[in-house]
Amino acid sequence: MRGRGPRTRPMMRIAATILFTALWFPAGASAQAPTRATVDSLRAEIARLQAQLDSLRARLGAGAVPGEPSADSLGDALARIRAAAAAAVAADTAARPTPTVQEGEFVGRQRNLNILNPEISVTGDVLAFVNSENPGGDNFVAREFEVAFQSNLDPYSRAKIYVAHHVPGGEIEPFEAEGGDTHGEEGEIEIEEGYVEWVNLPGGLGVTLGKFRQRFGRLNRWHSHALPAQQLPLPYLAFLGEEGLSQAGVSVHWLAPIHGAGTYEIWTEVTRSSSAAAFGESHRIGVLGHVNAFWQLSPTTYFELGATGVLGPYAGDSDAGEELAADFGSRIWAFDFTLDWTPPDRAKYRQAMVHGGLAWSRHDVAGLIEETAFGGFVMSEVRLGRQWLAGGRFEYTENPLDARESTWLAGPTLTWWQSEWVRVRAEYQVVDRPGGRFGQFVLQTTFAMGPHKHETY
Repeated sequence: MRGRGPRTRPMMRIAATILFTALWFPAGASAQAPTRATVDSLRAEIARLQAQLDSLRARLGAGAVPGEPSADSLGDALARIRAAAAAAVAADTAARPTPTVQEGEFVGRQRNLNILNPEISVTGDVLAFVNSENPGGDNFVAREFEVAFQSNLDPYSRAKIYVAHHVPGGEIEPFEAEGGDTHGEEGEIEIEEGYVEWVNLPGGLGVTLGKFRQRFGRLNRWHSHALPAQQLPLPYLAFLGEEGLSQAGVSVHWLAPIHGAGTYEIWTEVTRSSSAAAFGESHRIGVLGHVNAFWQLSPTTYFELGATGVLGPYAGDSDAGEELAADFGSRIWAFDFTLDWTPPDRAKYRQAMVHGGLAWSRHDVAGLIEETAFGGFVMSEVRLGRQWLAGGRFEYTENPLDARESTWLAGPTLTWWQSEWVRVRAEYQVVDRPGGRFGQFVLQTTFAMGPHKHETY
């Protein structure tokens, strides 16, 4: 019958013996009287069976099964198996090489195809302004929207591409004949920058190849939404053009191995000329050199000094309509400085910065133009709190095509950082140029999405 096994059979035998004895004893008593020896023998047998029954019950209560290993023996065997498995794992781990991880280095083990995608950022620059010469003119312009793609290609190189849609409006043109400057509803989409960089090369070298904003002074590298004012300084606008110096070519950067007396960097850039303000109609090769020195004067103060030289071709039409050109007809020189005071323990609340520069431009083409123009600027900014900054600027430049003409600009600024991603700046500008003097109030709002933010160099 199902359910009967090794546990029940000894119990059945003992129960059958006891029942048989109990039934037999009354029957035998009625037939004949048992002798004393028989009674004693039966009592001894019953006592022996009772002892076996008690012993069996005790063993069953402890979990032991007749004919099977006890719980203690099974536990010992399981413990031996576990110990052997742990020893095998330890031996296998010791046999494998341990990867070396530098202190503080994060090593990700996740598998995610999105990490192969470039970082994508979007920045916007919107202006609201009023010009005293044309108060009812175009008072709002979404000046620029920029999409940035950045990616570390491998441990030795990275790539950046900036695609911008720019609409003219609100900018001060140094030598515009009328007070109302460039305004328009139509804009253009262009590759503002697109290049690949090789970093960590031997000897402190770095190489950039593609289209990039060149290292002319300190501010030419900055995009419009990151500038400390509405636009580039007047000498940059007059000598380099509205967009600054941004051309295609190759740039080599060298960090000089000089220790203990500041930090020194050198840039050498060879590019195809494409700035009409600097090179006219020429598209031949031009050369730029820049030297930058940095000194940490104290834990709170640093001073930076730079020198830039540009040599390039110049092409244009003479008074007689004849096209003239010279290989090094365009020469531009500039010096710039930055003095910054930032207490480390109060960097978010207190800061003062003064930045300025001087520039000279010379176009020397026989029979076409021979002019030397001068320009300079200075701007300052003081942090009043975590979100507020106040500043001012003064700029002056001569016309590179006619040094008898000059323009100057002066005005205060007030900046409010709502957060790291949103900035609102109010700026009033007084401009005096050959076309007359006028004033302009500008409210500039810039915002950023993604990791690019308002990148400076």
